[in-house]
Amino acid sequence: MTNTEKTRITPDYLFEISWELCNKVGGIHTVISTKALTLVNEFHDNYILIGPDVWKETHENPEFTEDKWIFRTWKEKAESEGLRLRIGRWNITGSPVVVLVDFTPFFPDKDKILAKFWETYQLDSISGGWDYLEPVLFGYAAGKVIESFYEFNLSGQDRIVAQFHEWMTGAGILHLKEHVPQVGTVFTTHATVLGRSIAGNGLPLYKELAHYNGDSVSRQFGVISKYSLEKISAQVSDCFTTVSRITDRECAQFLGKPADIITPNGFEDTFVPGESDYEDRRHDARKKLLAVAGAVTGTEIPPDSILLVNSGRYEFKNKGIDLFIDAMGKLNEQGELTRTVVAFIMVPAYQSGPRKEILERLNTPWPGEPLTGEYLTHGLHEPESDPVLSRIRENNILNRPGDRVKVIFVPAYLNGNDGIFDIPYYGLLIGFDGSIFPSYYEPWGYTPLESLAFHIPTITTSLAGFGQWISDLFPDQKKCTRVITRTDDNDHEVVKEIVDSILACAVKNKKELAEMREQAAEISRTALWKNLVNHYLEAFSMALDKTLDRTHFYFGKRPKGQEISGLTTFDLKPEWKKVLVQQRIPDNLKGLERLSKNLWWTWNYEGSELFEMINRDRWYEYKFNPIALLESLTIKELKDLSSNASFIERLNAVLGKFDAYMARTAERDLRQVAYFSMEYGLHDTIKIYSGGLGLLAGDYLKEASDSNFNMIGIGLLYRYGYFQQGLSVHGDQVATYSPQKFTHLPLLPVRDAEGNWVRITFALPGRTMFAKVWKVDVGRIPLYLLDTDFEDNVEADRTITHRLYGGDWENRMKQELLLGIGGIRMLDLLGIKPDLYHCNEGHAAFIGVERLRILIQKERLTFAQALEVVRASTLFTTHTPVPAGHDTFSEDIMRRYLSHIPDHLDISWQQFMNLGRMTDDDPNEKFSMSVLASKLSQEINGVSRIHGRVTREMFSKLYPGYYPEELHIGYVTNGVHFPTWAAKSWQQLYHSTFGDEFLTDGSNPEYWKKIHDVDDSVIWGIHMKQKTQLWNFILERSVQDMTRRHENPTLMFRLREEMNPAALTIGFARRFATYKRGYLLFSNIERLSAIVNNKKKPVRFIFAGKAHPNDKAGQDLIKKIFEVSRMPQFIGKILFVENYEIEVAKYLIRGVDIWLNTPTRPLEASGTSGEKAVMNGVVNLSVLDGWWAEGYKPNAGWALPEENAYDNPQFQDELDAESIYSILEEEIVPLYYDVNSKKLPSRWISYIKNTISEIAPHFTMKRQLDDYIRLYYNQLFDRSANMKADGFAMAKELAAWKKKMLKSWDQIEVLNVRIPDSSHKPLELGETFKAEITLNTGEVLPEEIGIEVLFGKKENDVVTRPEMKEELRISRTSKTGAHYVCELEIERAGVYDFVFRVYPKNPLLPHRQDFSLVKWI
Repeated sequence: MTNTEKTRITPDYLFEISWELCNKVGGIHTVISTKALTLVNEFHDNYILIGPDVWKETHENPEFTEDKWIFRTWKEKAESEGLRLRIGRWNITGSPVVVLVDFTPFFPDKDKILAKFWETYQLDSISGGWDYLEPVLFGYAAGKVIESFYEFNLSGQDRIVAQFHEWMTGAGILHLKEHVPQVGTVFTTHATVLGRSIAGNGLPLYKELAHYNGDSVSRQFGVISKYSLEKISAQVSDCFTTVSRITDRECAQFLGKPADIITPNGFEDTFVPGESDYEDRRHDARKKLLAVAGAVTGTEIPPDSILLVNSGRYEFKNKGIDLFIDAMGKLNEQGELTRTVVAFIMVPAYQSGPRKEILERLNTPWPGEPLTGEYLTHGLHEPESDPVLSRIRENNILNRPGDRVKVIFVPAYLNGNDGIFDIPYYGLLIGFDGSIFPSYYEPWGYTPLESLAFHIPTITTSLAGFGQWISDLFPDQKKCTRVITRTDDNDHEVVKEIVDSILACAVKNKKELAEMREQAAEISRTALWKNLVNHYLEAFSMALDKTLDRTHFYFGKRPKGQEISGLTTFDLKPEWKKVLVQQRIPDNLKGLERLSKNLWWTWNYEGSELFEMINRDRWYEYKFNPIALLESLTIKELKDLSSNASFIERLNAVLGKFDAYMARTAERDLRQVAYFSMEYGLHDTIKIYSGGLGLLAGDYLKEASDSNFNMIGIGLLYRYGYFQQGLSVHGDQVATYSPQKFTHLPLLPVRDAEGNWVRITFALPGRTMFAKVWKVDVGRIPLYLLDTDFEDNVEADRTITHRLYGGDWENRMKQELLLGIGGIRMLDLLGIKPDLYHCNEGHAAFIGVERLRILIQKERLTFAQALEVVRASTLFTTHTPVPAGHDTFSEDIMRRYLSHIPDHLDISWQQFMNLGRMTDDDPNEKFSMSVLASKLSQEINGVSRIHGRVTREMFSKLYPGYYPEELHIGYVTNGVHFPTWAAKSWQQLYHSTFGDEFLTDGSNPEYWKKIHDVDDSVIWGIHMKQKTQLWNFILERSVQDMTRRHENPTLMFRLREEMNPAALTIGFARRFATYKRGYLLFSNIERLSAIVNNKKKPVRFIFAGKAHPNDKAGQDLIKKIFEVSRMPQFIGKILFVENYEIEVAKYLIRGVDIWLNTPTRPLEASGTSGEKAVMNGVVNLSVLDGWWAEGYKPNAGWALPEENAYDNPQFQDELDAESIYSILEEEIVPLYYDVNSKKLPSRWISYIKNTISEIAPHFTMKRQLDDYIRLYYNQLFDRSANMKADGFAMAKELAAWKKKMLKSWDQIEVLNVRIPDSSHKPLELGETFKAEITLNTGEVLPEEIGIEVLFGKKENDVVTRPEMKEELRISRTSKTGAHYVCELEIERAGVYDFVFRVYPKNPLLPHRQDFSLVKWI
């Protein structure tokens, strides 16, 4: 029974839920935003809107203002329950309360949630994709929000209604139905899923409506899940409404239930200008419209022209845009039309920004140059396939100077900053004379209602809900608002009526037209919300009436937020407060501060020795941290130091060297590389590294500084860095994290011109994350670091930069988003525009995504064009030799954090996911950061010769049609920064022996050969000095660690006794992962014991290294070594040094005799610890893998073979262990202890000299940097500059060519193939293989196609690599096709298989895999 005004029940609390709250997608946004004022006046802040927090980059959201005080106590409770939400006000008239809920935390539980809905309601979600899952989870989250609010704030006496709009919110109804029966639910559909699908696919909806079966149609169009949710929501809600009678017919047919109440849409007229300024606003709008039309057509448009508009969403048929254009075409043929008609089509499309020529014409005084065939105000990316332009041309509308009808296409959002009008849509609408909306599928239709409100007569159709409503209320009104009858098949009649209406209005006088406009406004007032909201109030009352039958479920319910939990107990601990006492350095010591804040001192020993002179004990106590040291000085100590003449002299000398070094910065090349890395190993005082990757990156920045190469570094500043390692008394690894004291680090806050700390922002689910920008000066190179650990962030975001590689995969995702996207935003804020981007490992791959966004949004490039620009300026270096080592993320995580990105890139979600997949459209493949980096980089390199080969094999699936050895992927073998790792004694010897030029040309082998001129005693003296320092360090560190573990003092004395600096010492230090095979030495304990316990020729082994906290196998290996070291026969002979960091590494690589490396082949990408040892004359014993496969030289080390002898890993381990034992026993130990008459091991020293002369120069960081410049940087600098020149002309040309080739590739036909038939007559050695292929190239030019013949030999029926290749040349072209021929002299006998490969050719391509289309013949 319908509720009357007397019996109507009014809610105390009203929730309204929609996907379009603060998120303008379509007409529902207008419905709710215009209705809000009326409901706010009725319910005040008890009217609460709930929308999805999908507006990423929230700081730019113009519709929402967060207010952290609204429902603050409940919000804290809700967040403790796992809900992520933001509460504030919608920036519209009435300022209603809005709760934006983040539904992405429910992604991991989606299967469980959907299973529950199936069990309870038989909701069929099996076939639903992300366009279904996200709305379902939003609806579910909205239901959870209402449930939480209800439990915390409301009682059993409160009357509560929740109105849900469209199927996207239906899951909320299902949740409340089960969990909060006190809430009356209203479900409103604005357009049915099936109705929109049928109409959108061009099928007749209305005349066949009764014959459509909902289940069949949903299967046909792949909308089973959406339809299921819509149908169930309509049936289980307490009140079901829709917006028009025409949609109600769809509901009855498809949903099995007609609406309980029709709730027509209204509007508020607060945005319509008042009488006082209406005419002025109209005049300004017309002036702008006429000017733009003139600029587009090149003619002056008469002031009395009739201006018409069609606007809304770009639904070509449903919105009637097709018939609008047809009508203009017919109108243009009418001879009786005496006035010019300018028809504007204002629908957003895939536009590339304002057309420059239009802007120029707008600024050019008349007369302009008449044009023909011009329609666009803004450029279109794909004009050749645009339906509007095609239809205009089909109607022969040419916009010639003499034409009476001109059509102007405005494909931009008219938000006030489109670049041409720069006036919002409503500001232009007021200037039109009429609007025409010949809709086919329009459940309501706001655009004609808006026109009427602005006094603009309008034409709509009987298939629009609004048109039907007007016909019902004003059946005789045809002067200003014409509702044309439209059916499935009367298009011609509709067009004729539109033309007739325009012709009729064109002859009316000013008075008649004014009356029409006033009548239009009068009609619109009947649709004000104050006149229509009663329909909604009636629906709310009906829903509440249903809840009365469920009173027993909530009778006596009390709000939990008002429950008293008991007395508060106060914490009686003292609250400590901070006070900063700033150090005051005397003027003549100010240089110390400058030196301490630039890491130049860390690789220039004069700098470190200067700080050591201040106070040696404290220098070691503060672990070589000059900032902490200076802060510790008392006033007296500072005065004493400032009056110490010898110290001041030394300080000035070091400062002079430093200033001269820095002064050369101005001389470097202006072209700049931005280097992105997850970690940087610079010094132990700044813990932002874990191992080899970080040390490599730190060395690279230092060498760039020394070489005066223009580079900047970008990374993250970790509060806790990587873990500190300790061992328990049983050898278990104990990981501890200590916070870094930022005031003791060489960090400089980066500030803008106003002195504000520069911060970047990034949208995370449900909130905005902020990151401060710091800078570390690494000599001449700035390293920018991003930091989220400050109070503006929520706790979960503060921890993003707590630990390097810490946390779960979600935290890893956030770190990589911060590094990649955040890093690019930081550069943008700082105004830094690098020429080249170097991605050090896949962690930083999101740099390409953010660069694409900027190019697409700011430069108005298409995705394809932007991709060319990004690839041309990006280098990807991978350090990982196995697929499992590359970071990959599930689609759930990707969707949670990056669902908004494809919209910014103008691509689909599937296209975006494919950027990170080896195989397109494979739902089971995770998103790989390395694949993303590969697809967004022109060049890729591994970090050693073998690793380059491994990388080509690993990424070969990205380039189907090419064999791994054909790929463009190269390598640059890693090097090490000589001044950082070479001991001072060695540096001084090299300098004095090699000469001054060596310092700037350290990779030149000729200098290093001079080491053979140095006396053996000098070499051995330096080596033994380093070795003694190592053993002293080992003893001190071991005693400290054993004391901490409370180990037996007797064990300490035994350890001290067995330590022997004269013994052959072998070092093994690196990350403890199983593939490093640190266990090999322990394969035969008895044999190992015999080696180390040889009294005449003793051997000592020193191990060090960390295992990742999640690597149980690595930790077990450390424990095994520790346990062996505690066996009686190995005490003091096998040692494990805890907490392997840079300081420990320096002692080890300088002080051991042999550096041991035993990786599983080919899993050592490069390895650099052995290279560091080489700089100090330490000899290597290693598997021929990584760098050692290139570095090994006879009589300069020892090597295990590169190839595996066994497929069985256990057998291979046994063989390698036996080989190591044999090499030690038979070669290394005898050689080391073979001394001459001078007590010098001259043969061993020859190995040291050979190591230095033959190996060291090839593995310096100088050589590595030079290789990158030569092999990659120079060509990328040039290509990137060319790509950007002339408004990205090359990028646009290449993208257009690729698009053409993709379109035409399948049209290429093979007409004829002429090849030798060796089955009849085999080719003789020395004869010529001749081939001719004729192609029909279609729209492709013959020279754009390449053909080559490949020869190979099959192994197991497969050709694994081509042995010969020869390209065919074009011999002639004719009407019958293009002829390609080759003649290849046969130089080797045998049975070969051959095949022809067809590929696209273009001189603009950097290499074949840049566009790896392939056909086989």
